[in-house]
This record gives sequence, C-alpha cells and structure tokens, in this order.
Amino acid sequence: MGGKTFHSNITVNYLFVLFSNLDLTRGLWMIYLATRGFTLFELGILEGVFHVTSFLMEVPTGAVADLWGRKASRVIGRLFFLASLIFMFYSQLFLFQLIGFMACALGYNMESGAGDALVYDSLLLDGRKQEYMKINGRKELVYQGGAIVAFLIGGYLAVRSYPLVFHLSMGICVISLLSGLFFREPPIERTTKRESHGPASPDGRSVTLGRRIIRSMYIQTVSSLRVIRKRPKIAFLIIFSELLFTFLTMLFFYLQNYWKGTGRDEFFIGGGFAAESLIAGIFSLRAEEIERRIGEKGVLLSMPLVAVICLWGVALTEWQAAFFLLAGVVEGILIVAVSTYVNRLIPSENRATILSFQSMTFSLFMVVLFPAAGWIGDTVSLKAAFLAIAVFGTLLYLLYMLFSRSFWSQQPEEG
Repeated sequence: MGGKTFHSNITVNYLFVLFSNLDLTRGLWMIYLATRGFTLFELGILEGVFHVTSFLMEVPTGAVADLWGRKASRVIGRLFFLASLIFMFYSQLFLFQLIGFMACALGYNMESGAGDALVYDSLLLDGRKQEYMKINGRKELVYQGGAIVAFLIGGYLAVRSYPLVFHLSMGICVISLLSGLFFREPPIERTTKRESHGPASPDGRSVTLGRRIIRSMYIQTVSSLRVIRKRPKIAFLIIFSELLFTFLTMLFFYLQNYWKGTGRDEFFIGGGFAAESLIAGIFSLRAEEIERRIGEKGVLLSMPLVAVICLWGVALTEWQAAFFLLAGVVEGILIVAVSTYVNRLIPSENRATILSFQSMTFSLFMVVLFPAAGWIGDTVSLKAAFLAIAVFGTLLYLLYMLFSRSFWSQQPEEG
C-alpha cells in the first residue's frame, strides 16, 4: 500500500488521547461519592469491581479490536466512559454506581489494546514502524499534559461546583468520541484461517450468530496465546513491567491519604501529581534519545533499579514528594520503551489481543496487591504499607535480574 495512507491517524490519535484524558473527575471521584453518602467500604468495593471487570474483559475486548476494528473499539470505549460519568453523577443507588464502574472499566478495556495497535499498524503499513518509540513518546507527553490540566482545573472547579466538573467532563468525552470517528482503520493481513460457519437457520439466527462471535473470539485468544508461548520474552516484559507499574500506582493512591493525614492540603496534593505528570511527559518524549544512548538492555536494567530506590525513599525518608517525582522519570521512560519492545514482538493480527493481556495483568496485580497494601495501612500504618511495597519491589527486581539474563542475547522477532 503506497504512500503515507494512514499518516493522519497519528495526528488524530494525539487529539483523541488529549481529550480522552481531560477527565476533570480524576482524583476527585472518591471525594465526590463520599459527599453523596457512600462509605469508604463501599468506595473500596467500587474500585475492586472496576479492576475485576477490567481483568475479566481485557482479552475479550482486545479480541473485539483485532476482529472487528480498532477504530470501532476506541469509539465504543468512549461511549462506555460517558455512561460511567452519567451513572456516577446522577445515581443515588449503590447498584447503579456498580454498573457505572463496570462501564468505566469497559471503556478503558476497549481502548487499552486498540489504541497502541492502531498506531503501530498505521506506522507499519506506511513503512515507518521505526518511528514508533518517538511517536509513542509524544503521545505519552500529550497524555500527561491532559492529566496535568485535569488535576489542576478539576481541583479548582470542584471547590466551586461539582456539577460543573462532571458536565464539562461529559462534554469533553463527547468531543473525544467525535475525534475518534476520524481514524482510518488499518487493514490487517491475517495468516490464520478463521473457522467458517454455515448460514444461520431461520429459527435460530441470533443463537448461531452469537456462537460464531464467541468461536471467533476463542480462536483469536488461543492464537494470541500461541504467539506468547513462541516468544516468551513478551510474557517476561509484560509481567515484570506491569508489576512494577502496580507498585508505582499504589504510591499514587496511598500518598493521597498519607499527605492528607500529615496536614497537606488538596492544592499541595494536586500540584504534586501535576508535577509528576509533567516529569513523566518530558521523559517520555526523551525516551527514544535515552534508549539510543544506553540501549534496550540499559533501559530495562536501570529504570527498574531507579524505581526500587524510589520505593525505599518513600518508605524510609520524609522526602516522599521528591522520590515520587523521581518515579515520574521511570514511568515516562518505561511506558514508552516497554510498549515499543512488546509491539516489535507481536504480529499485527494479534496485537490488540496481546496488548489487552498486558492490561489484564495490571488489573490482576491491582486486585490482589492494592487491598493488601490498604489492609496494612489500616491495621498498622501507611508507612508500614510503603515499607511492604519497597520490600516486594526489591524482591521483584532480584527475580527480574535472575530471569532477564536469558533474554539479553535474543534479537526481537518482529511482528
């Protein structure tokens, strides 16, 4: 396919990512629901339902993107997220809040594998896949820019009017949905034959169609698992990177409560998160240059080590803010680098499904580890929880170093 046929997808993706992450409710939803009368226990259940839904639906939604289109998956994801905002703002009943959080998880699921897959395959078809790390770094900068604006403006407006925060977020969500309509779907050349089913019988059309859809998704999932079995480096990168990101995410959530308990106000907390997002965005833009200087091995050895240092700094010192900002350097570089390394190993026809495995892995770790850290924080102290996170992070790094030796000499089998 000649010419830069899918070049416009890159620009549209920047706009889509920006508007998708201008969610002014981020960092505020727990406070808002608490003011509506929901207990902390109920809020914990809602967060748990979000991650359980995300864990269960990541692979099916990734298969949807591979089988029926990445553009459709991303647009539908925005519809789910819009529904979640409506449920959260208007619903008084806990049941409807549960439905809203499930819709929110599905919104992220529909985007998680489809977004990177659409961009990588667009570059692949245009003969520009070597530019993916640079473009992904720019995308991450746009992502973090949206987060910065959302933290600052959302916090400012929330003091005055929560309805304004939610209504603006809904309007911005609609804009992101409309921007997604401008994507051009990259065609996927498949190397496996899809099972053909006969026409549906007149009295069983919907059942037959449902079976065909389920069968197609099953075949897509099995095919993707075969790719991972053939290329175990994919599983290695996914498991260790997502576990590391889980530890950093737990810092994000529990530092809010820790700082609030030490007398810091919302302006300090929001400013700290905005600063971390800015640092992550800057270093995501420099990820390609850093990788060029120290190589894949250098990135994958040094960044996890810096992350472990940050975990211990938060646990043992009073300089939590400084070490949290340093963690932004790790986040910015690793998100871009790991995404690039994993995409190089995946065939296009399995890309969205396997990238959804990656998001599913993160959800699994969050479901298990996030409540465990919270229990330690409740029964002992948040400092003890930070210490436990640092200990497990160190053990992870030692295992990481042990298993990584077998992969450094391998050249990537590009998909």
